[in-house]
Formats: sequence, structure tokens, C-alpha cells
Amino acid sequence: MTLEAGVWAVVPAKNFNSAKTRLGEVLQAEERNQLSRAMLQDVLSALLSSNRLAGAVVITADSDVANVAIAAGARVFRETATHGPATAVTAAAQLLARTGQPGIIGIMADVPLVTSAEIDQLLALHTESPAITLVPSSDGVGTNAVVCSPPDIIELSFGGNSLATHLQTARRHGIQAKIVNLPGLGLDLDQPDDLRIFIKRRSVTRTARYLSKRGLEERYSAIIPAAEYGTAKLLRARR
Repeated sequence: MTLEAGVWAVVPAKNFNSAKTRLGEVLQAEERNQLSRAMLQDVLSALLSSNRLAGAVVITADSDVANVAIAAGARVFRETATHGPATAVTAAAQLLARTGQPGIIGIMADVPLVTSAEIDQLLALHTESPAITLVPSSDGVGTNAVVCSPPDIIELSFGGNSLATHLQTARRHGIQAKIVNLPGLGLDLDQPDDLRIFIKRRSVTRTARYLSKRGLEERYSAIIPAAEYGTAKLLRARR
């Protein structure tokens, strides 16, 4: 496998039909499928427009997801079975390390507000190898992106409390991880409250266009106050 040398974005993505089940109380199955598709396209568009990335890799076991990734201009690493995001990104990181790549950004597929400018800013703030830079989710608990140089420098973790886990793991390896808060990359669409916050931001993303086309903006535009948002997500994470 021949890859351009540089930092690569690694995006784990599972079957669109099984994605975003926690939005099931507000979105039908086909709506979740199309939402997941639009979000992946938005994320890949931002990554592939970055001035500092060598490219983007989508890790998936699903042919439909792979086709979307290829159409966007990304490379695809095929899994034989669907694994969790940490396992998928870790496997890709190890492969990229073996091909001599200097670093990766592990980034989730459900952050449609991310921009190429945020990606460039994140990489500009990342220090020389060995180094780890983390972008927290908006609740300050999860990790929506992690920059690692070299790619396989630490074991990765995503989901609840993963920010603390990454910090602890980095310290065990003698590295002081840097934390960078980014408003677009920080918002993952995982819960109904996230969807309402996203709608309020009025973006020009594919995700926003899909929600508008389906009339979902009006259906779910009740917004919890911004001051309550972080508390609400934190309480959910602790349940």
C-alpha cells in the first residue's frame, strides 16, 4: 500500500443502518441512516480540504460506507467485522505507523460542524513527536478527536470518560497531553439534545440541509439553554 507521507485522518464508521440508535426517540430508522451519511460526508469534506493533512482514511466493514468514503476522495481500510471506534482507529494507527507515517488524527464521523480551519488549527497546535493532542466533546468528558505522533504512541479510547482515560494513558507513557477545545469538532450528534444544539447553530452543512429538507428543524428546534447544555450531557454520561 502506497500512501502520501504526512499526518492522516482516521475515521471509524459503521453501517449507516445501525448508527445513531440513541437518536431513535426523535428520528426514524431511515432518517438516522441519511443523517449518518450526511455527517460522514461533512466530516470528510472538512478533512480533505485541510492544508495540513496528507489524506483521510475511513475504517469500515460496510460497502455502502466505503462507497461514500471513496466518492468523497478518502481511502478505505476494510474491516472483516465491525469493531468499536477505539479498536478500529488503533488498528489503522498501527498500520500507518508501519508504513512510516508521522502521525494521525483519530476523529469521529458524527461531528458535522468540524471545518478544515479547525483541523489546520489543531495540527498547528500539536507539538513535535512524541506528542498527543486531545479535542474534548462539548461535555468535557469524551474525546472527539486525538492527534498522535507517532500514530501508535498510546492505546486509544472513545466514548464516556475517554478524555480522562487518554490523559492517564499519556501520563503513563511520560507524555503531557495537550487539550484543545474547538466548537465545531466538539459537538457530536449522539443524543436528541445534541441535535437541538446543532440546529440552533444554523450551519450550511449537508447535515443541516438534510434536516431542513425533512422538516426536522421545525420538529426538533426546542433548545435547552446553553448554560444547561453541558450539565445535561454530563448528567447523562454519569447515569
